Amino acid sequence: MEFIPEDIQKYVEEHSGKESELLSKLDRETHQKVLMPRMLSGHLQGRVLSMVSHMMKPSRILEIGTYTGYSAICLAEGLAEGGKLITLDKNEEIEEMVRGYFEEAGLSDQIDYRIGNAMDLIPDIEGPFDLVFIDADKKNYLNYFNLVIEKVRIGGFIIADNVLWSGKVVQTEKKIDTDTQAILDYNRSMEEDDRVENVLLPIRDGLMVVRRKQ
Repeated sequence: MEFIPEDIQKYVEEHSGKESELLSKLDRETHQKVLMPRMLSGHLQGRVLSMVSHMMKPSRILEIGTYTGYSAICLAEGLAEGGKLITLDKNEEIEEMVRGYFEEAGLSDQIDYRIGNAMDLIPDIEGPFDLVFIDADKKNYLNYFNLVIEKVRIGGFIIADNVLWSGKVVQTEKKIDTDTQAILDYNRSMEEDDRVENVLLPIRDGLMVVRRKQ
């Protein structure tokens, strides 16, 4: 995920909004106790998600892939009054930890945290959504997109994480694994889908931002 020099990354983070003590605590505990802590959104990406949410003031957000809840808390910071964020994850082993942080953040009423397979849960969730954040298993990125696109209001946004996949998307001289191919397929589909316009931001591991046009 290291796409820019370390000193530039440090400067960027120093000149971006600070993460709260709660988010810093969540970051530390994730690295200490949970497998694959690199899945955490972290300081810079978290501030980007919070800024986007504050700019939109969404009433309804859907997040696919909760992990330890860092990104959900960041996205919830910009919810409109009375707004709701629904977040989905299949890892029930860390449910108690995640719910504890949502409660500590004072967001238990705003965040609807559901455990289960997102492919099974999404069809029964009613839209419309102002914003969808996809950060789950890569092989299903296109499936998630196809399940949610009609649930996103016209003018609403879908943001997908990890679309640069540690640079593997441009390492075409190497054998392409299934996850990399899934990301390549997703990125190409966003270019070709007439329903959306897209921009790929090289923030952390890459954020594909698409706006539904029709």
